[in-house]
Amino acid sequence: MKIIVTGGAGFLGSRVIRALLAQGGGKDGVPAFDGIVSVDLAPCPVEDARVTSVTGDIADAAFARRVVGPDTVGIYHLAAVLSGGSEQDFDLAMRVNVDGTRALLEAARATGRAPRFVFTSSLAVFGGEMPEVVPEAMALMPASTYGSQKAIGELLVNDYSRKGFIDGRVCRLPTISVRPGKPNSAASSFASGIIREPLAGEPSNCPVPLETRMWLSSPDAAVANLIHAIAVDGARIGTWRTLNLPGICVTVAEMLASLERIGGAGPRSLVSHELEPRIMDIVCSWPGDFDVSRPLALGFTRDTDFDAVVRQYKDEFVR
Repeated sequence: MKIIVTGGAGFLGSRVIRALLAQGGGKDGVPAFDGIVSVDLAPCPVEDARVTSVTGDIADAAFARRVVGPDTVGIYHLAAVLSGGSEQDFDLAMRVNVDGTRALLEAARATGRAPRFVFTSSLAVFGGEMPEVVPEAMALMPASTYGSQKAIGELLVNDYSRKGFIDGRVCRLPTISVRPGKPNSAASSFASGIIREPLAGEPSNCPVPLETRMWLSSPDAAVANLIHAIAVDGARIGTWRTLNLPGICVTVAEMLASLERIGGAGPRSLVSHELEPRIMDIVCSWPGDFDVSRPLALGFTRDTDFDAVVRQYKDEFVR
């Protein structure tokens, strides 16, 4: 029995794979499995005999059906062209984010066993005027190509679940901070950069107003919630399979204050503040706080505060 992880070579995907291996299948609701298949454009960095790395294009329906077979008990669909990249290359983003999702859903449907299907969505599905705290039933009004494509994916996963083709779970991830490594093409990449680079002694720029509210999750909390997402009984989620995963609401100014408290005045002085309209147009259209009472009642968790997030990153990655 296999679990498929698209985007398995990436930062989040490889962490999900490691967490699944550490927990093991058949425990705490996680489907029993004897192997994990990483699907990406690059080989998976996780070295384990239980992990098979497959490279290819998920938008290729024939490739998707070769990867997803009758022995597939679960699928994590993490692969995507991110927000900044989607704005720059509409056609590529449509192919990966929409056609790829549909091809994967059809491959799952063809197994005839309704595998559990975890689809990672985004705050980018929201836009327009919003209340201070966004309710779970808030209408979607994406203000970006990426948000529109994620909204399409959400509807597809819900309808394939309604039809019994899959057992779907849509997880709208908070912005993940602090990510180690290098910046990516996400418009929200600065949310890690303004912490990560200064702690490494390098300059970074904050491209949005300091009062901008961010809905954030540490990598550890995000991975724990994704593992819980495949474990929780679908009947408990209900007919509408979309969840706003818990995060914490922090302004950019508060993030920088955490940086100074944990890292000192030196790192804080390395952060400049030059507004970038391209980033602001995307990020400032996102909500900054959510009602997550239902996900919390289902057993999902969140970080305590941003100081703890920065401290966790500093202790693990700063030498």
